[in-house]
Amino acid sequence: MSTNGSASRGRLAGKNAIITGAAGGIGLETTILFLREGASVLMSDISEPALEKAVLIAREKAPHMTGKVETMKCDVSKEADVKAVVDVLDAWGGVDIMFNNAGIMHGDDADAIDTPEKIWDLTHNINVKGVWFGSKHAVLSLRKHKKTNASIINTASVVALVGSATPQLAYTASKGAVMAMTRELAIVHAREGFRFNALCPAPLNTPLLQDWLGDDQEKRHRREIHFPTGRFGEAIELAQAVLFLASDEASFVNGTDFVVDGGMTRAYVTPEGPPTKPPQNLAR
Repeated sequence: MSTNGSASRGRLAGKNAIITGAAGGIGLETTILFLREGASVLMSDISEPALEKAVLIAREKAPHMTGKVETMKCDVSKEADVKAVVDVLDAWGGVDIMFNNAGIMHGDDADAIDTPEKIWDLTHNINVKGVWFGSKHAVLSLRKHKKTNASIINTASVVALVGSATPQLAYTASKGAVMAMTRELAIVHAREGFRFNALCPAPLNTPLLQDWLGDDQEKRHRREIHFPTGRFGEAIELAQAVLFLASDEASFVNGTDFVVDGGMTRAYVTPEGPPTKPPQNLAR
C-alpha cells in the first residue's frame, strides 16, 4: 500500500470510481489513495463548497496521479441525483468501483422513545435509500458497459453487529439495513462478476463523530472505553481497507461484513493504561 506521496503503483490503474460523501473523512482519504493507485475518481457530496476544498486537497496529496478527479454535487436520498452522478462516468467508460459512503448520524438521534420521526426518516433516506440508489445505478452502468469485474463497497458500521452503549436507534437500524442489503446484493449479482461488501468501521476520529459527540465528555468516554487500543480509529485506516476491497487483490472477497474496528467487537473487557497512538507512517 502507498504510504507517502510517491507515484502510484497502479493497483487501480485504469479503473473509474465514484465515491459518495467524498468531501471529508473516509471519503476524502479514499479518494487520495485511489488517485495514487491509478484510478480516476468522481467525488460526490451534498456540499459543493466542501467538495471544492476537498478536491484541492486530493490533488495536492496525489500529485503524481495518472487518472483524473472531478466533483459533482449529489444528494444521495434523491435517485435522480445518484443517477446523474453515475451517468457522468459513461464518458469515462463506465463505473468499475462504487463506494457508497455518504451517511448521516444526527445529534437528535436517540432511543425508541425520544427519536423524532423526522430524524428517523432523514437518516434512513440517506443511509439506506442512498446505498440502494447507488447500488442500483452502479449495476445498471456495469451492465450497460458489459463489465464483468467490479467492486461495490457500502459503508455500514459495527453497530450493525453489536449494540450501541449510547442510544442512536435510527443510525443503528439504518446500518443494519445496509449490511443486510449488501449481503443480498452480493449473492444476486455474484455470477455477473459484481462484488458487494459492507465496510464496518468502529467510531472514527472524523468530523461526523466529533460533531455528534460535541462537548459531551460522558458520551465521549462511553465510546472510548470500548476500544482495546484506547483510541478511535483514523479515516485513513478505513481508506486502506476500502482500497483493498476495490482492488483485484480482493477478487474472491464478496458478501463480507468487513470489520475494521481495532478489536472493539472482540473485546469483553478493555485493558487499562494510556491509549496507543496511530502509526506515524500512515498515508495522508
